[in-house]
Amino acid sequence: METKIESKAPVVRNKYTAQFKGRALGRADRDGIPTVAKDLGLAEPMLYTWRAKRRQTGQPLEEQKLQQAETARLKRVVPAWKH
Repeated sequence: METKIESKAPVVRNKYTAQFKGRALGRADRDGIPTVAKDLGLAEPMLYTWRAKRRQTGQPLEEQKLQQAETARLKRVVPAWKH
């Protein structure tokens, strides 16, 4: 009996800069997510996710990324306190 082995192509994910995300969301606020997603070749749910993250913190995505990087740096530098 033959066993068919299926090879899956690796999933390629695009990484978008915080500046790109901010501009895309600015356009989405003005023109609507469906229109911007189509124009930029993005999935609508991606734009909705970016918008939700922006609303959760009230910060632009670029500032969120900077804050996350600083938090990660501090975790590496400052030893964890033992209780």
